[in-house]
Amino acid sequence: MKKACVIGAGFGGLSLAIRLQSAGIATTLVEARDKVGGRAYVWEREGFTFDAGPTVVTDPDCLRELWALTGQEMANDVELMPVSPFYRLNWTDGTVFDYSNDEPALRREIARVSPNDLGGYDEFLRYSAGVWQEGYVKLGHEAFLDFTSMIKAAPALARYQAWRSVYSMVSSYVKDEHLREALSFHTLLVGGNPMTTSAIYALIHKLEKDGGVWWTKGGTNKLAQGMTRLFERIGGEVRLGDKVVRIDTLGDHVTEVETASGWKHRFDAIASNGDIMHTYADLLGDTARGQKMAHKLARKRYSPSLFVVHFGLEGTWPGIPHHTILFGPRYKGLLDDIFEHGVLPRDFSIYLHHPTVTDPSMAPPGKSTFYALVPVANMGKLPIDWDEVGPELERRVLDEVSRRLIPDIYDRIVTRFHYAPPDFESDLGAYKGNAFSLEPLLTQSAFFRGHNRDDNLKNFYLVGAGTHPGAGIPGVVGSAKATARLMLEDLR
Repeated sequence: MKKACVIGAGFGGLSLAIRLQSAGIATTLVEARDKVGGRAYVWEREGFTFDAGPTVVTDPDCLRELWALTGQEMANDVELMPVSPFYRLNWTDGTVFDYSNDEPALRREIARVSPNDLGGYDEFLRYSAGVWQEGYVKLGHEAFLDFTSMIKAAPALARYQAWRSVYSMVSSYVKDEHLREALSFHTLLVGGNPMTTSAIYALIHKLEKDGGVWWTKGGTNKLAQGMTRLFERIGGEVRLGDKVVRIDTLGDHVTEVETASGWKHRFDAIASNGDIMHTYADLLGDTARGQKMAHKLARKRYSPSLFVVHFGLEGTWPGIPHHTILFGPRYKGLLDDIFEHGVLPRDFSIYLHHPTVTDPSMAPPGKSTFYALVPVANMGKLPIDWDEVGPELERRVLDEVSRRLIPDIYDRIVTRFHYAPPDFESDLGAYKGNAFSLEPLLTQSAFFRGHNRDDNLKNFYLVGAGTHPGAGIPGVVGSAKATARLMLEDLR
């Protein structure tokens, strides 16, 4: 049997490992941390379960496909629970908007906020369906290895005005500012600025509308655990808690993987699900190729980081939905501060995650699990002392949640902690503490993103958020499909 190694057990690495193993390639998955999941890590404290990373599962069919490769059912390993509404959007002027794929309910929400925009929403929906077909169905699982492939995609991109931003395109259809924000904020969930991210990302609306928004019972890390069980059941090997420190090369091929424990093994092909800069600058750092790519990657724009406050509370809140967006007083100005200016503003918008309203198992009886997330500039743009700033920002975030939703929050806190940009860097090897790899700009998409197969090292591959199509569970699962196709063709 041919042998392959996948470095990093995030969703991209797990998906790739499953595809390779199910195709008869003896695959070893090596993970630095003590648990699988990558950004979808998990902590358990005082009976509360705190998810580290993504809370939204969209397009569950792309996950079911992994189990179907060997005739198995995802439901045997993972239970998905529907989330409705998808998000409750809450503005400082008191406007509230429940966003879902219940079409009559969504139209009632639009009519309540801005009845004159119903026709424009219908036009936006048709646009979203078009870019979903072109950008996700046709191109979402492709490997853009040469510029010719980009040229072939250009007519479709031009037809849907991909050079415009999501916010600009949404604004051409609806006029109310609340609706413009409601239909454009999704790019933030994959590390993109609605004001600059390509309008192609409007496909997320169609993706959620058709596939729904789902929660993994027990937490998102349970999805990673279920994928791991599938991988091991079909013969795959997992090495946890053993950080890869070096990839050896011979000529234009990679040959061996070496870990911190001293374990060293030779493989026919190696793929990295690690941070793209970490992969080239550190794992391949003593090679000419690694140094050249690290220099090139340093000139690119990286996504913001995140500041996340996890807290467990006494009591339950059936009136607070699973996901709430607490918009601040500014939209564009706040985005400029985060993405362009690299400052820590006094105001912020909060993504509030409340899983116990859907899944009470995430907390002890009578208690609730939350996290409050705010985007912040990465450490390249915002070089501050997070040991000093972190506790103060944590207090400010909790103050805002208290002011707008839970007045006695401090009396109810059982446990709390925060996760900041330096944690992304130290735990995940994320360059400058980024949370979503390269920023999803048109000039950093497809061919201009990390290539699924390295241009010079013939048997070295990439998977995950740094490759096409980008961050988010469907994105990294799609990148694994593209990378697996290349690897299987090359290993035959």
